[in-house]
Amino acid sequence: MSTLLRLADMQRVRRWMVANRREHPAEYQAWDAVTTLWVMGATGWLPTLILDQGWWALPLCLLGWRAPTLYVRWRVRAHAARRLRCDWLPALPAAVR
Repeated sequence: MSTLLRLADMQRVRRWMVANRREHPAEYQAWDAVTTLWVMGATGWLPTLILDQGWWALPLCLLGWRAPTLYVRWRVRAHAARRLRCDWLPALPAAVR
């Protein structure tokens, strides 16, 4: 997976998380943290530039913006290596996995 996770894919994962939050509370909270980083990264770069808060924050914004993609990639690899079970992978299209 070399491209960004699409919004529709993120929504599929979110729906699975909401439907299964009682059985997988840690997964639910982890995905909330990832999407929070995504929102912070997607919206934080403009105030950083406008308010001249330093260039150090821009890489953090980029990392936050890429957080869902990086998280899914990490989970796919961990699942394939049998280090971590990932029950929500079938919610994603095969092209993303």
